[in-house]
Amino acid sequence: MQRSKAHKDAAAKIDRDKLYGPVDAVKLAKETSTTKFDATVEVALRLGVDPRKADQIVRGTVNLPHGTGKTARVLVFATGDRAEAAREAGADIVGADELIDEIAKGNRLNEFDAVVATPDLMGKVGRLGRVLGPRGLMPNPKTGTVTPDVAKAVTEIKGGKIEFRTDRQANLHFIIGKTSFDERQLIENYAAALDEVLRLKPSAAKGRYLKKVTFSTTMGPGVPVDPNVTRGLTTDLEG
Repeated sequence: MQRSKAHKDAAAKIDRDKLYGPVDAVKLAKETSTTKFDATVEVALRLGVDPRKADQIVRGTVNLPHGTGKTARVLVFATGDRAEAAREAGADIVGADELIDEIAKGNRLNEFDAVVATPDLMGKVGRLGRVLGPRGLMPNPKTGTVTPDVAKAVTEIKGGKIEFRTDRQANLHFIIGKTSFDERQLIENYAAALDEVLRLKPSAAKGRYLKKVTFSTTMGPGVPVDPNVTRGLTTDLEG
């Protein structure tokens, strides 16, 4: 891939042979952001799991203490009072049979970032797996997106709740905010997400669990982070 001069200049500031502490890595990621807009700060983890085995898939959610910097657009499959409750909670799209048919045809897929469904509709929503599954948007009770309390789910997602899941290469990605966030906000978001990832370590996983950590910004270079630093992450912050 051809890289811009700005990207190359930013990458030159990063020592590839060094593992940075989380605080230094956050500062460097912000410093090397190459976009003119408020870029997203992302974290990539390489885990010591075998995602081909069901009991080693790491999947969960976490409420970031400072949110993501972006208000997610939420689609809700619900009827009656629950549909109304979802609307009142701020859901962007609410519907049932007709909406399911629209999504099944591949329509409106660029209008939402998260999907919630009531349990009674999952029999119908289940057929959307081929459309929503590859996008990581399929509702799941394990992540709280299949629930009778759709209002609570919408509120949490709008408030900064993120979902993560290991891919086929045992990588796990999540966002921790924007470059406009200060270092403390980003580190506290990272700490919250990392704590949940560590809590979800599969008992079947053998050997080193957290193998590699990288911070990056939208279109910016990756910053290698020391995977051994998992506690007291805010110690090096001032104020």
